[in-house]
Amino acid sequence: MDLENTQNLFQFIKYVIIFTRGKSRNVEVLLMKSKVVEVSSEFPVSKKVVFSKLTKFKTLSYITDPYASFKPIDGDEELTWEAGKTFNFKVKIFKCIPFGKHTIRVIKFSKEESYIYTNEKNTYVPIWNHSIFLEELDDNRTKYTDRVEIYAGWKTNIVYMWAKLFYSHRQKKWLNLLKGDSQVNK
Repeated sequence: MDLENTQNLFQFIKYVIIFTRGKSRNVEVLLMKSKVVEVSSEFPVSKKVVFSKLTKFKTLSYITDPYASFKPIDGDEELTWEAGKTFNFKVKIFKCIPFGKHTIRVIKFSKEESYIYTNEKNTYVPIWNHSIFLEELDDNRTKYTDRVEIYAGWKTNIVYMWAKLFYSHRQKKWLNLLKGDSQVNK
């Protein structure tokens, strides 16, 4: 199944949980309601520059601060994002609220397609599917889009509101990073 069909499928049926009650053979299907956050910005650099920064863990650390801090459980901060790899982090919200273990499974990390897709989850949010799209507008401008599908049960609306703020903040931090106003560039 190609990427477009997969995304269409997710739009039609978000996630299906099949469960049985007791010994009966009755099967119920529960469609869970997820929320999608999508935030786009125009960056004043080429797509190549943005993608090169995306490959670095220190970029993630910088753009998420102070909303979230990620510490690799294995201690390796020189990790390399690649399709097929899974990474585990200890996460704190606002640098002080422990938010448990966060797992990032990289499904697609394609420089050629300018697309990154991860299946993520953590202790409180079992579904956090994140896509990053890069579209080169010209030699010195790139449209950057974060699209995140979130499901957290009864907490979904709360997580959704936080995620909207979080991804807007990330993109502001990206702009600072690309303008050279950060330690990541040094």
